[in-house]
Amino acid sequence: MFCSLDDLKSALEDWIKVWIDQARPFTWTKTADQILDRICRYCSRISEPAH
Repeated sequence: MFCSLDDLKSALEDWIKVWIDQARPFTWTKTADQILDRICRYCSRISEPAH
């Protein structure tokens, strides 16, 4: 719980510093084509009329 905006700001800045210090590269497990295919299928599904 934060009692002031300054406390919140300080906590966020501390968290960001830790995050950056411990950063490591993200390893993609799917190809760009697989990701785009999944997005297209999702968009098709949500754009269909409701039953």
